Amino acid sequence: MPPRRPLRRRAGSLGRVGMLCAVSFERYGRLYYADPGDLRPTVGDRVLLPTEDDPVVAECVWSAQWVSEDTEGFPRLAGLAGPEDLERDAAIRRKKADARVAAKRLIREHELPMKVVGVDYLPGPNRATVYFTAPHRVDFRSLVRDLGATLKCRVELRQLSARDEARVQGGIGSCGRDLCCATFLRDFEPVSIRMAKDQDLPLNPLRISGACGRLMCCLKYEHPLYAEFAAAAPPLGAEVDTPDGPGRVVGHNVPSDSVVVRLNDGGRRCACTVSSVCGSRQSYEASPAADVPVGGRPAE
Repeated sequence: MPPRRPLRRRAGSLGRVGMLCAVSFERYGRLYYADPGDLRPTVGDRVLLPTEDDPVVAECVWSAQWVSEDTEGFPRLAGLAGPEDLERDAAIRRKKADARVAAKRLIREHELPMKVVGVDYLPGPNRATVYFTAPHRVDFRSLVRDLGATLKCRVELRQLSARDEARVQGGIGSCGRDLCCATFLRDFEPVSIRMAKDQDLPLNPLRISGACGRLMCCLKYEHPLYAEFAAAAPPLGAEVDTPDGPGRVVGHNVPSDSVVVRLNDGGRRCACTVSSVCGSRQSYEASPAADVPVGGRPAE
């Protein structure tokens, strides 16, 4: 959990094309893009990223590079982190570690069904925020009182959902890469079991569930492609005409935008593009308009 909330890009802003770099508060954590300005940080450099409160030390994980997109609206780096900034960052990390240890100890003493998943500390207002998960609502008023007396600061407790827990803790998905929610996803979009059915995936919870125990967010990535294919491709069992002769559709191949057809003559199977078996496409190619070159006139 980053110590502060970084400034987000202003939506709808238009401006110049420039340079961008990527920084992270934690190793292998979520990436935040920023305008380096006059700086040219390289991988591993510690920089100051503006936040809603004060600039915070972050590590550059993607050196400044020219990009073809508009960079207006991205937060601009406040500079390279100096010795005082690094010392303050180390003190904040020690405070967060102490708060985590104290929270876990007091939770055991109070016998509360809570699991600490993250700690945030702001030195300015001297406030510590403890993020936790629990199977139900928990009365933690006495825990907050004892934790505040132990840490000598204001304490807030916030309960997270299963998806937020995976985002804070991070991990490796079934694809072998870092969790999407812990790296680049900002908002959780609705994911339904219908998306798995449309993509012909096995409806085994162990196969289509993520680290959070919910449906994987990546089910939504390719679903629009499958929906467009289903709207354009002939259904299974449909009779179609192919360049090799008439046949029946027996399979779909969405990545290659093709269908598998079993020919009526001999039962041989062949793969045909959707456009080659689409009725509207065949009608167009049979019409005189197909012989008209682009911007020209019909051949006489």
